[in-house]
Amino acid sequence: MPRAPALPGTGPCPQAGGSGPRRLQGRPQCPAPPPLTLRSRHWSRSNGPRPRQRLWRCRRSQRRSRHRAGGSSSTISTLTVAAASARLQYLSTCVVGASLESIENEEEEEEDNSAAEVSSRPKEGVYQIVGTLSKPESTKPSFAEEMYAVSSREDLFSYLLECEIVLYNITEDANQIEEAIWAASALHMEIEHFTTQKLFILISTIMSWAKSKPPDPEDPEIAFTDEDYRRRKAHPNFTDHINAEKHILKLGKTNKRKFSTYIVASGHQYGAGEGVFHYFFKRGWLSKTPAIPIFGDGNNFIPTIHILDLAAVLQNVADHRPKSHYILAVDVSMHTLQELVKCISKNVGPGRTEKIPTEDAFLSKDLTQMHLDMLLVNLRMESGLLKESFNIKWVAQEGLVENIEQIVKEYKQSRGLLSLKILVHGPPGVGKSTIVEQLCKHYKLHHIKLKDVISEAIANLEEIVAPKELATDNVGEEGEGNDGEEEEQGENVEEAQELLDAVKENTEQNAGQLDDEYVTKFMKDKLKSMPCRNQGYILDGFPETYEQANDLFNLESEDEQGAKSKIPKYDTLITPEFVISLTASDEFLINRTINLPESIVAGTHYTQDQFLQALNVFRELNTDDKTVLNYFDEIEIHPQFIDVAKLEDPENRFIIKEIIKEIGEPRNYGLTDEEKEELERQAAEECLVKEAQEKAEQEHKEAEERAERMANWEEWNKHLEEVKRQEQELLEAQSVPLRNYLMRNVMPMLMQGINECCRIRPDDPVDFLAEYLFKNSPDI
Repeated sequence: MPRAPALPGTGPCPQAGGSGPRRLQGRPQCPAPPPLTLRSRHWSRSNGPRPRQRLWRCRRSQRRSRHRAGGSSSTISTLTVAAASARLQYLSTCVVGASLESIENEEEEEEDNSAAEVSSRPKEGVYQIVGTLSKPESTKPSFAEEMYAVSSREDLFSYLLECEIVLYNITEDANQIEEAIWAASALHMEIEHFTTQKLFILISTIMSWAKSKPPDPEDPEIAFTDEDYRRRKAHPNFTDHINAEKHILKLGKTNKRKFSTYIVASGHQYGAGEGVFHYFFKRGWLSKTPAIPIFGDGNNFIPTIHILDLAAVLQNVADHRPKSHYILAVDVSMHTLQELVKCISKNVGPGRTEKIPTEDAFLSKDLTQMHLDMLLVNLRMESGLLKESFNIKWVAQEGLVENIEQIVKEYKQSRGLLSLKILVHGPPGVGKSTIVEQLCKHYKLHHIKLKDVISEAIANLEEIVAPKELATDNVGEEGEGNDGEEEEQGENVEEAQELLDAVKENTEQNAGQLDDEYVTKFMKDKLKSMPCRNQGYILDGFPETYEQANDLFNLESEDEQGAKSKIPKYDTLITPEFVISLTASDEFLINRTINLPESIVAGTHYTQDQFLQALNVFRELNTDDKTVLNYFDEIEIHPQFIDVAKLEDPENRFIIKEIIKEIGEPRNYGLTDEEKEELERQAAEECLVKEAQEKAEQEHKEAEERAERMANWEEWNKHLEEVKRQEQELLEAQSVPLRNYLMRNVMPMLMQGINECCRIRPDDPVDFLAEYLFKNSPDI
């Protein structure tokens, strides 16, 4: 019985949770084509290097049991995570042979019996996906039945022999070309042992047509068709692709009844992760530059196809097995690079584009040589086979530009990119701005401060009404392109001048303050800007009143029913999802403000009089029933209250942790591998510098202490010598009267006694001397 195709080269799906192989399975409904086997590699969701992708395959014994149950199995591997997973999900829901139901079989039996054989098969279920995970620790995708491991080509070939349709994808990884040729050649060598027909489908790229001469040199608008494939010439960097195409087509001509090959030349793929166009989507999403670059003049035509439409083409090839073995898989669009980039910039980015020299494009680290070659291709292509013979449920038949809203939605969903809107509310001195800055850094959001918004809005108005000199030195720009860009991006100068005059007049009348009417307009325009709509924002302390919140977030056009409703109708596009209210007592806030360094207090409202006045105003605005927090309660966005006094620490770590616990994980682009490596390198360098500084400081401190000890020791010795000298002088001074007394009253008699003792030499000289002194004492 026939087997489902195995596709090496398709990948994990973020929505499915995990990366790796998938298997198609289903209930009995339509005739089953042979199984698919796809082999390729896949990329991670970030911009890092592509890990090796493993083959997904199925076993014959399992296939037979499934066939009896009405199922058909398929082996698929990944190309890029987002694109491949979307294709796998699509194929896992495709009923085998479903594309045959609404199209009559126009092939003659005597020319090719394969289609008749397919249509005569009993109806079977959807494809089953089996395979291996690129990361063994990953979670098994919901639509994958089983996971396997392939350790060698011998194992791989054994699984290929069990499949009737083998599909290889070489559009993203040139390293798969050699393996695709090997797989086709190895299967071709076993052709005599095949009992049923095997199909080998190679997904290639239109880059194998990049240097082809126009079908009609006199009419460049005539497009290439499937029939022109014999005249195709590849881009110099894609010669391996065209050689693989020719080799595999040749192998399929030996015995078509047993081994047939097809080449599907895919246009540049988009959808989900956006493929080669991801560079422009990411640049627009991050909005780090005022314009998205267009390489060269941007007038080159780029054939494209949505990844799900490409999956439908593969399904039709498996079902129909057309007579033409070379198929162009492109949508009907004829868009230039300039049109594509402008559309992406308008719907995702800043809305502006700039043309840069092609040479400068090669300096970008975010684009590979292959991507640049693909973006600079210039081909007009159309596929008659897809229109006339295939039964395709098109997702984006008209191309990327006409379906941009759907494409942007897929892009955000597949990469987990969702805006995050937060309002931080609290009294002055509670630390709102410091906490908001830390949250913005963690979530990669825009810090919206009222003062900055007003300054930016006035600056923009002044820029609009100011006279400009048109720049004319853009690379390859012509007058028409310039005019079109100016019309797209033009502003109503008269309206801007009128608004600017009104703002200045209002500011002068209100002593430098601006009425809520203008503040609300500027703030609403800011929140509706593309950066805030993409990444999101954190409002810092505004709005302050119920009326300001209602004017800012309410829908501009409400029907009568909405006006009568007790619940305000708010604009979900700009209204915060989370409201964080930081609370603290007046005593705590006053003490905290008093202890602030003078450098922080200078030039702010934290001086004693101004701070107390601002605190009183805040308390008055938040004691009535109609407060800004009441507004959010009414629209069921309930504020989270955090007592700053209980969680206070110098770096706000506990407060930030509490807020992150409430809000959840970031929804923006994470760090790329290069950025992570750079941060790790910087952290290591900072650690070494810090250790060196600490060591130097310690050594310096020890040296100072030693020098101080030596100085103290010398000083102490000097003092000691001086003390000894003074003591000696004192003793000598004190001993003079005593010596004189002894010399006058004692020494004469004592010397006489000693002389007498020496003359007589008694046995007891001391007793003799005592007796002598006693006898000769003048007092006695």
